[in-house]
This record gives sequence, structure tokens and C-alpha cells, in this order.
Amino acid sequence: MTDTDEQPDGKESTFLVTHADDESAVLKDVHDGQVHTLASNPGVETDDAVEGTVAPDPPMEVSWQLIEIDERRSLSIEDSEEPPTARECELAAEQAVGDLTKEPRAGTGEYHVITVPDDETDAAVEDVYEDRETTLARAARLGVNRVEIRSEPGVVSVRYLP
Repeated sequence: MTDTDEQPDGKESTFLVTHADDESAVLKDVHDGQVHTLASNPGVETDDAVEGTVAPDPPMEVSWQLIEIDERRSLSIEDSEEPPTARECELAAEQAVGDLTKEPRAGTGEYHVITVPDDETDAAVEDVYEDRETTLARAARLGVNRVEIRSEPGVVSVRYLP
């Protein structure tokens, strides 16, 4: 089975819950970007990652049902007071301003190091934090629960952690 499989009885994938209220929820497939509006909320919350199966809601099939949940986890994103690690600073020093390097973490997850002009560091951190949906979709795709943003002048580190 691939990351996103269409099956006769539904679509199995990993989804980010982008909106949830008492009546419904909106899921975004983190692999293909397809959005699925659920006809009811099966108990998920905004910023949850759900590995499961969705199927069209009969009879009109304009909305969806979450028919199976294999795993559900809450995702978070935070701006850390900790500076980037020595390795992250080393990577930033080796690349041009505007470049991004991705490296796997020992164990689960990965980290992204972005080199920015010193005076634009705070704005770059804010951009990452404000692009919450993209950042959390990446976390869901990587199978992690937490995103931590670290920075110092000229360096932004986005850490995807278990």
C-alpha cells in the first residue's frame, strides 16, 4: 500500500485536521493536498494528525466520513528560547543566505536549517510559525508530534520531533 491509497470503500492516508467544531471537521491529506469536509465530527480537533480512511458520505457523496482511525495524535508548534544546535549553525554557515538544508534526526523526524539575513531572522521565524498548516502537515507526514522553531541572528532551525 502506498502513502495514499484509493480503495473501493474509501481513501486511506494521513490527514491534518485544519478545522473542527461540534458539527463537522475538515481534513487535508498531507500527501496529495486533497481536502475532505466531514459531514460530522468523529471526535477530532484542529491540529490533530489522523491516520485513517475517509469515504464519500452517501447518498450524494459531496461530503465525507472518517470511517476508520488507525492513529490520532495532537500536533503542536512552538517558538523555543533555545538557540540552534552547533550542527545547525554549522550547516547555516556552509550555505548561502536563503538556502535550506534538511537533515534527518537520530531516531524519528528531521530538522530544517534556513540561512537568513541577520536583520530578518525574527520575520523568518514568524513566517514559519504563521504558515502553521504547511508546517503541521509536514509534521504529520513525518510521523512526529511536535515542531520546535529555534533561531539566532542569521539562522532559523525548524525541528520536527517525536
